[in-house]
This record gives sequence, C-alpha cells and structure tokens, in this order.
Amino acid sequence: MIEMPPFFFFIAAAILTLVLPLTLRRIVLLTTPLLALVAVQTIPDGIHFGYSLLSQESHLLKVDSLNRIFGYIFCLISFLAALYALNNKDRLEQTSALLYAGSALGVTFAGDFFTLYVFWELMAVASTFVILAGRTVSARNAAFRYVLVHLFGGLCLLAGIVLRFEETGSLAVEYVGMSGFPALLILIGVAVNAAIPPMHAWLKDAYPLASYSGSVFLSAFTTKTAIYVLARCFAGVDMLVPLGVCMALYGVVYAVLENDFRRLLAYHIISQVGFMVTGVGLGTQLAINGTCAHAFAHILYKGLLFMGCGSVVLMTGKSKFTELGGLYKKMPNTFLFTLVGGLSISAFPFFSGFVSKAMVTAAGFEAHEYWAGFLLLLASAGTFLHTGLKIPYFIWFGKNNCDSQTWEKAQDPPLNMQLGMALTAFLCIFIGSYTPYLYNMLPYAEAAHAYNPYSLDHVSETMQILFFTALGFFLFVKKLTPEEKISIDTDWFYRKGGELFYAVSDTVFNTINDVFDRGFARKLPERLNYFLGKPVVFIFLSAVKLLLLLGVNSPEFQKLASWLNARHRSNCYPIGGGVLLAISFLATMSVLYLI
Repeated sequence: MIEMPPFFFFIAAAILTLVLPLTLRRIVLLTTPLLALVAVQTIPDGIHFGYSLLSQESHLLKVDSLNRIFGYIFCLISFLAALYALNNKDRLEQTSALLYAGSALGVTFAGDFFTLYVFWELMAVASTFVILAGRTVSARNAAFRYVLVHLFGGLCLLAGIVLRFEETGSLAVEYVGMSGFPALLILIGVAVNAAIPPMHAWLKDAYPLASYSGSVFLSAFTTKTAIYVLARCFAGVDMLVPLGVCMALYGVVYAVLENDFRRLLAYHIISQVGFMVTGVGLGTQLAINGTCAHAFAHILYKGLLFMGCGSVVLMTGKSKFTELGGLYKKMPNTFLFTLVGGLSISAFPFFSGFVSKAMVTAAGFEAHEYWAGFLLLLASAGTFLHTGLKIPYFIWFGKNNCDSQTWEKAQDPPLNMQLGMALTAFLCIFIGSYTPYLYNMLPYAEAAHAYNPYSLDHVSETMQILFFTALGFFLFVKKLTPEEKISIDTDWFYRKGGELFYAVSDTVFNTINDVFDRGFARKLPERLNYFLGKPVVFIFLSAVKLLLLLGVNSPEFQKLASWLNARHRSNCYPIGGGVLLAISFLATMSVLYLI
C-alpha cells in the first residue's frame, strides 16, 4: 500500500524533470503515472492527510467511488500520453504536463475547497505552459487569452468559496446545489473549465495550437476535472440539463463546419462534455454513472484521436483537410488507430462510447426528459458524421490535396507513438466489449450492472442512426467537403472587445495622460521653480497680469508695470515686497497652527 497522495508523485516528478537529462526524464514520465495509479488503487475510502485551516480541520484527500474512477483514468491517460510523447524532447512541455496531471489529481481528491482552489489555479498555470510549448506565435497568443479566461473563472470560484465559507463556516467539498449567490459564483467558475457556452472559446482557440503531443494532455484533464466538481457539488441542478444539451449540439455544428481537424476535435470535446453536463443535471444514479463512464471513455478515445491527428501533423506539417487526402497508403497504421477512435466516439457497438454515452441518453428518457434524450441522439448522429466519417475520409481517402513535399514526408510515426496509439485503441475496444471492467468502477455499481447496453432495442437503434448518417454523408459528400473559411464564434466578442479597449485606451487615456504630462509634469515644476526662486516678483507680476485682464490700464498702472519689469530684468526688487511676503507667510502659518 502506498500511503501517499497520488498528486505527490507528479509534482515531485515535475521538479525532477527540471534538472534531469533526457533519458532519465523519459523514465520519470513513464513511471510516475504507474506509481500514482498504485496509490489511487490502494488508498482506502475516507478522508486523509488532515491539516488545520481557519480554525477547522481540513483534508488534502477525500476518497470515494466518485473520484476514484477519475483518478484511475487520469493516471492511465498520463501513462499513454507520456509513451506517445517520448520522442518529444521539450523540457518545458514535459515538466508542465506532469504538473498539469498532478494538479488535476489534486482537484479530484481535494477534501476541502481551499485545497481544490490551489490545485485548480495550478492546473490553469501548468496547462498554459503546455500550450506555450507549441513554440509558435499563435500558441503564445492563444496561451495569453487562455490564462486570462481561466483567471476570470478562478476568481469567480474563489469569491464563491469565500462567501460560502462566511455563510456555512465549512470548506468541505460536498453538495452545494443552487443555494444562493455563492453557489452561483462557484458554478460559473466551474462552468468556465467545463467549456459551457458562451465560456467555451478558449478550448478550440488553444488546444489545436499546442504541440502534437501537448494536445493529448490538454484533451484529458481540464474539462473532466470540471465534470467531477459538477458531479460532486451540483448533481441534479435542473439548469445544467439544457446547458448540456446545447453544448452537445453546439459543438457538433461547429465541428461540421471546421476545416482544421485538430480544431474539429477541440469543438467535439465541447459536444461530448455536453453529454456529461446533461448527466450531472439529471442527477439520477443512472445519469451520474453515465457521466462518469462517459468521462472515462471520452478521455481514452479523444486522446487516441488527438494522437492520430497529431501524428499526421508531425509527419506532414499539415492540419487542414484541404491540404491532405489519400494518406491511407502512406500512414496505414495511423489510419487504423484513428478509425478506432472515430468508431468509439460515434458509439459503434463493441467500442467504448457505445457502453457509456447511451447511459446518459437512457437516463434522459428514464427521467421523462424526452426532449433532452432525442436531442442527444441527434448530437450522436452528428458525432458520427464529422468524427467517425469526415476525419477518416478527408485525411486518408477522398481527393489527394497533398503537395509533393507533404506526400514525400508522410509515413507512420515512430514506434513509441504507434505503441501509445495501439494501447489506447485496445482499451477503447476492451471497454466496449467487456463492460464489467468499466461498470465495476462506477459510483453506483449495482445500478450500472442493471443497465444492459447490448439490448436488442439499443443495438438496433444505434445501427439505424449510424447507417442513415453514413448514407447521408456519402450522398452529400460534395456539400460536406471542407473549405478554407473562418467560423465566427463567441471568442469574436472578447477579441473585438480587446481591440476596442486598446483603441479607447490609446485615444482617451493617452490623451489625458498627455494633457497631464504637459500641464503638470512639465509646466508645473517649471513654474514652481520660478516661484521658489523669485517669489516676490512672481506675486507682483501675477497681480499685474490679473489687473490687466480685468481691464485696469491707467497711465499710473502702466508706469507701475514698467517699473516692475525693469526691476525684474535687473534682479533688484523693493525690500517692502519681501517684508510683505514674510508677514503673509507668518500670518498663514499662525492661522493653520491655531486651527
């Protein structure tokens, strides 16, 4: 038994990778997830590693069946992604990925909201550096936008935690529900990480710009930790049902329009997370089981799809459908692995999505939310359309749009990448074929085993949906051919809002700054210096100018003004003026003293 928090291994490994040479870093990348997996498996249910915070007992770890399944899959995908990324020598990405995985485990097993918040923000910072490891200008700009959005979400979460602590006096990670304004703030903070529209654009903006291996890590943790927190704190909150259904359809529509296949996969994360959000909103045992099962399956098949598409990016340098085609001849193994991911995400029988996604849909019908169930079925058809058919067809078949250089470079990736994809593909098939493996890990295991995904009704319904979707695709394949275009999304508002803020700042604030600079920073010190050097002359000449402005222009006054100017030029002033100034100063100070 390893009596150690699972996140400890990842954080320690992240520190080690800062100094270790490449060979040892690779060993650390592979062994760390396995050690953490043993810790997740052996640590008993309950609360562990207590500490005192704000005069109450808090705990680093709270372990039960709900978060243990997330711990399993986080460790498992960390190993598979590390195996896939072994040939990437980037120290920044390796360190950031380990810290990212560790902080996701920290959030998942946090026993109090303070611990959860610390790891929540650490996760945002670590994932930002994973994006930066893309080493391009676009990746840098996307990382900047990404961290700003997540800092906003983190501040909402922190404000909700603080206000809730004032109300309840408790920091325990437990059911929150819609119990007031603090709960709403916590929900908004979690919704940002769950990529619930309109707070979703950071995902499709940033994930495709990471490296070929960085995207695999990114696809696994942020949205799934948010799903865990929703399941823990907001199960049965009705408003999550329409939000989740909208997510499922929203992601499908934009995925169909997308030309960049990694952006398509990013949009489809939003769609698939929509199923999970819907399950949390339904809140029944079947729905929560479906949410957890689908999160587990989704991390595997989405990781596999990002591995396959990342291999295409690495070996060809292209990420757009309009620049590829016919690659099945050059990358046959990559095609087979990616096809497994596509069939899994499309809920094809004997693949992982078939035994997980349908639980959420069935829970919708069981709860008499028929509209939600039917719309999720529609989203499932859209999933098969763009991920199960569009990606394999336009990358590996269809019209060959590769230039000669791309075609020449194309080949299956290095062995470690193929092995990572092969193991992930095996798990996708194994989970879909042998349901007890997954169902035994679910929070409500008895309810899970009572559900039979391979009923005649479910199999026939699924095959009809898949058949008619495929028929429609091949009938209208010319209409579905990708085009080089831009799809406007909600990020348009903060992109244009940023430009507007810059324009306002440049025009208004810089004008104000210029006025203050000329009027105060330059002229005021100059006039003050003149006054302190020649106070008598300054007072008398100022009085003369004031009288001239008031219209006093008699010969006697003109004579006095000329005399003062002559005295000023010769630096010779009447002694009476100095005496008068001294008396005025002393009188003023006396009044101030008496006051």
